[in-house]
Amino acid sequence: MKIALVFGANSFEHEISIVSAIALKKVLKSELIYIFCDYNRDFYLIPTDKINSKRFSSGEYKKDKKVAIGQGGFYQKGLLSEKKIDCDIVMSVVHGKDGEDGSLASLFDFFKIPYIGPRVEASVISYNKLLTKLYAKEFDVKTLPYTTLQKDSNRDITLEYPVIVKPTRLGSSIGISIPTNKEELDYALDVAFEFDSQVIIEPFIRDIKEYNLAGCKCDDYRFSIIEEPEKNQILDFDKKYLDFSRTKRVNEANLSDALIAKIQENFKRLYEPFFSGALIRCDFFVIDDDVYINEINPIPGSMANYLFDDFDSIIKDLAHHLPQSIKIPQNYTYINDIQAAKGK
Repeated sequence: MKIALVFGANSFEHEISIVSAIALKKVLKSELIYIFCDYNRDFYLIPTDKINSKRFSSGEYKKDKKVAIGQGGFYQKGLLSEKKIDCDIVMSVVHGKDGEDGSLASLFDFFKIPYIGPRVEASVISYNKLLTKLYAKEFDVKTLPYTTLQKDSNRDITLEYPVIVKPTRLGSSIGISIPTNKEELDYALDVAFEFDSQVIIEPFIRDIKEYNLAGCKCDDYRFSIIEEPEKNQILDFDKKYLDFSRTKRVNEANLSDALIAKIQENFKRLYEPFFSGALIRCDFFVIDDDVYINEINPIPGSMANYLFDDFDSIIKDLAHHLPQSIKIPQNYTYINDIQAAKGK
């Protein structure tokens, strides 16, 4: 199988996407084709044997061949014609804007490109933390209490301190703070509003238990182990950045069978039907044996490969269980009937 990895794009998480894409070279046995999207949203075909992070930071990638997206895939322009890049499937490894917000998914759908990743609806739901909470409630998955603030709104909140402030549409712990009073809240909001025009604020619960579960549905669900991530107060950007390059399997959390089943059941409620075709990671809180969703990661760092015993087989299996779009008949019946009625 030939997999085209699309990565980079115009996002605050651009560099993290590069790290993720490079890490997958160590864990996927399929032939990989690297398609880089730069900040200007130009696509480049990167030689697989020459890919490294410096190639992008130095701008050396601009010497590589430019490609364009089109019907059925990506194309490389020649002197007299275009040559389609040979691949069986595309997988988006673009974190944040352009990837997790649904922009690339809409292009893949429009040009009928088969791809592993969240569809547009799933991207919209999971990219926005407020929509994630509303979605979870609809499917009986618990969330922590919260409030939202707009950039120019009143900054008064009713939640008790400490609280955690997050940009509504951003990942990788960027812009997150834990203020303990009104003065710190004002500063935290100033920071968060540098990244987004809306923030979501939740109670900060010290030493809360957090567990990560990744998976997808093929013929049946393919679950990873459940990880309890190491963290201080929060899993900060630097820790997450290093985690995006992880390729070694992590240790499994020591949980009862009952709690594992409960976490998996909550995952299932969130996954279907909107996340079909994607491998996602859900980050859960557990309080008094009750499970709460924290975040849905529709394109997790390094695709959460480190949570699986055989990540390569999961991707190959998922590639054969992608959602199919409804074929629309092309018969122009309505227009033909009108013309016939007019005698034309």
